Amino acid sequence: MFARLARRLAALGLLAMAATPLASHAGLPPAVGDQPLPSLAPMLEKVTPAVVNISTKTRVQVRDPFFDDPVFRQFFGLSGVPRSRVEQSLGSGVIVDAAKGYILTNNHVVGGADDITVTLQDGRDFKGKLVGTDPETDVAVVQIQASGLQALPMADSSRLRVGDFVVAVGDPFGLGQTVTSGIVSALGRSGLGGSGYQNFIQTDASINPGNSGGALVNLRGELVGINTMILSPSGGNVGIGFAIPTNLSGEVMQQLIANGKVNRGNLGVETQDITPRIAKVLGLKDTNGAVVTRVTAGSAAETADIQVGDVIIAIDGKPLRNAQELRNAEGLLPIGSTVKLTVLRNGSAREVTARLAPEKLATLDGAKLDPRLAGVTFSELPQNMRGQGVAGVGISAVRPNSRAAQAGLETSDIVIGIGNLRVPDLRTLQRLAGVNPRQLVLVVSGDDGVRYVEIR
Repeated sequence: MFARLARRLAALGLLAMAATPLASHAGLPPAVGDQPLPSLAPMLEKVTPAVVNISTKTRVQVRDPFFDDPVFRQFFGLSGVPRSRVEQSLGSGVIVDAAKGYILTNNHVVGGADDITVTLQDGRDFKGKLVGTDPETDVAVVQIQASGLQALPMADSSRLRVGDFVVAVGDPFGLGQTVTSGIVSALGRSGLGGSGYQNFIQTDASINPGNSGGALVNLRGELVGINTMILSPSGGNVGIGFAIPTNLSGEVMQQLIANGKVNRGNLGVETQDITPRIAKVLGLKDTNGAVVTRVTAGSAAETADIQVGDVIIAIDGKPLRNAQELRNAEGLLPIGSTVKLTVLRNGSAREVTARLAPEKLATLDGAKLDPRLAGVTFSELPQNMRGQGVAGVGISAVRPNSRAAQAGLETSDIVIGIGNLRVPDLRTLQRLAGVNPRQLVLVVSGDDGVRYVEIR
């Protein structure tokens, strides 16, 4: 029976792994009869020391309408100091540079954390330094100062094929390091909800809470992806997990190490999906592609002579199905990249070349709108947010001790209204700022939800 099993596994290529030099260094697995028993153990002996546990502590301000009321606080003799609580979370990470101590993980594991602790497989604990995060791709880099580290080599994830065997390593539910196996179920997954740029590897290797930031490796022990999320109606594994491919996470990692942030290229177009009605109006054969609805002045798209009404059907020869795929392709390329776009105009296809440049966001000094807004800088929202249907005006700066700061306006807030009037963009804000000169009430969306801010 074992000999028959060994022959079947040999046909799948698993026995060949047991005979590689990697396996020979760790010793061959036990044999049954004259056939070696296939095992992933020799490969995992090289992989697991590079996968770490990451625990974080985040201090969160607790807001309560009663304690926010100064009369209530004075009546009960309560301190005006804001209360806070500490939130703890667990995740995983992968050592990718042993000499410098760089660890690749997810933004949602370490983003916003006040304290990061990295625990190695050998039990040693180290304080982690956050090098940088990129919420748009959910990638983050942490650094530790430690000796005797072991790193994983990064494979070319573009060479993955559906059906390739993969292994997931992480720390699910805080149980300790755990290994699961499966295959690549699909490639290039996107449109899974939430924001950001999506190009996931889908796998049926078991991924559960705590696996986030852990390693997805091939049978050679090379890193092919960073485990990041699951699709599950119950919260547990149902065989649909997703990982960020190394070609994407590696590019983001290099920018985070060099700059602390990611500088993305930008075409300077806004697009929308093509419905059957739009396809009929434009004389298109199908609904594939993205129709251009806006071209930013001075952008790469304008230089390439892309116009409103054009339909972009391919980028670098890869067909586009919808506007989300165009945003993904655009957002995953660095500044300075040159792309070839296939564009339909009046029924004729043509190819244009565009060089991605930094996104230029229009800004406005609040003092020009109203003296009470002095010290506030308003800015147009980034294209990726507008493309996801987010409307409003961003606040990119608030001067300390200004009227706006004292009223509670914060950097990164989004103004979505003035009084009961909607503010979808910067131009509308300019037009509505002086509508009610006696009262200035902004409707603002921030980390703690939507709130009213009255500036006196």
